[in-house]
Amino acid sequence: MFRIADGEELGYGDPELRGRSFEFRINGEDPGRGFLPAPGTVTTFAASSGPGVRLDAGVESGSVIGPAGDSLLAKPIVTGATREPVLQRAARALEEFQVEGMATAIPLHRAVVTDQAFAPELTGSADPFTVHTRWIETEFVNEIPAFAAPADTEAEDDTDRETIVVEVGGKRLEVSLPSSLGMSLARTGLAAGAKPKRRAAKKSGPVASDDTLASPMQGTIVKIAVEEGQEVKEGDLVVVLEAMKMEQPLNAHKAGTVKGLAAEVGSTLTSGAPICEITG
Repeated sequence: MFRIADGEELGYGDPELRGRSFEFRINGEDPGRGFLPAPGTVTTFAASSGPGVRLDAGVESGSVIGPAGDSLLAKPIVTGATREPVLQRAARALEEFQVEGMATAIPLHRAVVTDQAFAPELTGSADPFTVHTRWIETEFVNEIPAFAAPADTEAEDDTDRETIVVEVGGKRLEVSLPSSLGMSLARTGLAAGAKPKRRAAKKSGPVASDDTLASPMQGTIVKIAVEEGQEVKEGDLVVVLEAMKMEQPLNAHKAGTVKGLAAEVGSTLTSGAPICEITG
C-alpha cells in the first residue's frame, strides 16, 4: 500500500491458483427451525482432523455460548487438488465432527455437501453444478429435523433444578439454579427470605399455542410493534427479538386482539416464554 500510495508498482503479480478449498461455518443456529439462534452449553466438542482438514475454533467441551455474542463456534477448512476429492474429504470430516449440547449448523453442511445440485460429482447426477447465492433460500429442500436435547439431560434438569426468589435493586426476581447451589445460597443468606420451590425445567414449546404467542428462542426484545388491546391480523409484526447478533421478527399467528402484553424493550425472554395472548 505504501508503494502504491507513493506512485510505485506493486512489485508482484497474482499468486498461482492451486487446489480447491471449502470453509464451513459451524454456527450456534438450528437449521431445523429456520436457523433460529440457539445459545447453549457445548457438552461435547470433538472436531475432525486428517490430511487437508484445518480447524479454526474458539470453543471446547464445556464452553457456554451466550445469546449476547456471535454464534460462530468453529470453522473447519477442507482443501484438496480438485473439487471432487475435496467434497469427499469434506463429507467425511463433517460426519466425524461432533458437537453436542446445543444446536449447530453441522446437519446443514452435511446435507449440502451430499446434495446432487451442489455435489453432482459425488451423487452420480448427470446434471451440472447449478448452485447460486440464493440456492438455500429458493431451491434447497430443508428436511433437517429440529434440534432436540437428549432425554436424559432433560430428565436431569427436571429433578436437579429449583427456583430461588431474590430481591435485586428493589425488584423481585426468580432465578433457576441447580438445587445444590440454590440451597447453598439460601443457607449463606444471599437469598434471605427466599422460599425455594421445586420446579421442573421449562422446555421449549411451539412458537404459538392456541391464543398464546410464545418466544421460539432465548433473546432480548429490541422492538415492540403492538399495544395492549390492539387489533392485529395474522402475520402482523408483534415484537423483534435479538440473539447472537441476529434479529428475529415474531409475527401474530392469528388475527385477534392483543391481551396480556407484558413485554418490555430490553427484557430477556427464555425459549417458550409467553409474550402475549391474541384472542378473538
